[in-house]
Amino acid sequence: MRVFLTTDRLLLRRFTEDDLDDLVRLHGDPEVVRFLTGGRPTPRAHLRDQTLAKILAWYEQGPLSRWAAVELSSGDFIGWFALEPGGGHDLRQAELGYCLRAASWGRGYATEASRALIAKAFTDLGVHRVFAQTMAVNAASRRVMEKCGLTYLHTFHQHWDDPIPGTEHGEVEYELLRADWTRLVGPGGGGLGS
Repeated sequence: MRVFLTTDRLLLRRFTEDDLDDLVRLHGDPEVVRFLTGGRPTPRAHLRDQTLAKILAWYEQGPLSRWAAVELSSGDFIGWFALEPGGGHDLRQAELGYCLRAASWGRGYATEASRALIAKAFTDLGVHRVFAQTMAVNAASRRVMEKCGLTYLHTFHQHWDDPIPGTEHGEVEYELLRADWTRLVGPGGGGLGS
């Protein structure tokens, strides 16, 4: 098992092909994928041949990727977190992402792991900008971004062949620059409270 980082309650590790069943369950829950697919499950073949294949390839290309999130107390897979290459292959910016089982919602896991990933991005990975995007109507995800110190940048609209409910309100982008993060966390790195 290749551990990327740990927090007080979570371990983020590299995905393996053995994680496919967990990904299928996660992306098969209509609540979980409401803002990703409108609640439609992602087919197993797509998760195996495209999603998981892309994640595994990223590990060979550099430090930015997506990691399986495991609850330390139980050892259970609870979802994934990502710092993916942003703006093409520009490794100076990373897109923060997360997707958690509904049973893990409301426990602060998304904020906890996202803050740890942001700190690692700025201190160890040479990233200058972390950004995140979600549907404008995804209030829970927007709250996580704000708790992590990201600030609202803009709302934008994309064309979708098969739009899901809420698409008409657009997508939002939040960002945090390394210089701003340094000011937020202070000298000891612990300035972001919950």
